[in-house]
Amino acid sequence: MRRSDTHGLVFDTLRAGADRFGFRLIEFSVQSNHLHLLVEVPDREALTRGAKGLLVRLAKQLNKWWGRKGQVFPDRFHARALRSPREVRRALAYVLHNARRHGAFGSGIDPHSSGAWFRGFIESVAQHPGVADFVRRMAARAPVVCRAASWLLTVGWRREGLIGIDERVLAWSEPR
Repeated sequence: MRRSDTHGLVFDTLRAGADRFGFRLIEFSVQSNHLHLLVEVPDREALTRGAKGLLVRLAKQLNKWWGRKGQVFPDRFHARALRSPREVRRALAYVLHNARRHGAFGSGIDPHSSGAWFRGFIESVAQHPGVADFVRRMAARAPVVCRAASWLLTVGWRREGLIGIDERVLAWSEPR
C-alpha cells in the first residue's frame, strides 16, 4: 500500500471515511500491508462501525485498482483506549514515525502518513530540507484527517513534549 501508484487512492479513500458513524480519523500511517490509525470515538460501537466501514471501503478500492478480488486486510483491527497524556504522545509518535521504525522511510515526514497535517512537531518544517516543500504540496490538498476534539489529543499530550520530525520511536508503549 506504500507504492506511489496507490498513494492518492489510499489518501482519497481514507479522507472519504474519516468522519463517519461517530468515528473520526485523527492521525494515520500506511504500511506495506496494514494501517496504523489514531481515532476519536464516543463508544465501542462507533469504533467498530467506523473501522469496519473504512477498511471495507479501502479494500474495495484497492482490489478494483489491482484488478483482483478477495480479502485485503485478513486480520481484524486491534484497539486500545488511550487514557493519559503520556500514552497519547507515545501513540502519536509511534503512528507518525512507524515506517522509519521498520526501515521503510528515512528522515523527515513520512509521505504515507498524516504527518503533513500534524501540528505538533518540535521543529518548524522549514528547518528540514525537502520537508517544507512536501508539506506545502500536501497542504494544497484537502486534509485526510479530522481535527482532534478531545482534551488528550488537543492539549493533554503536549504536556509530555512535542514530537521531533526525525524522532526515533522504538515502540509506542516504551519510554522516549
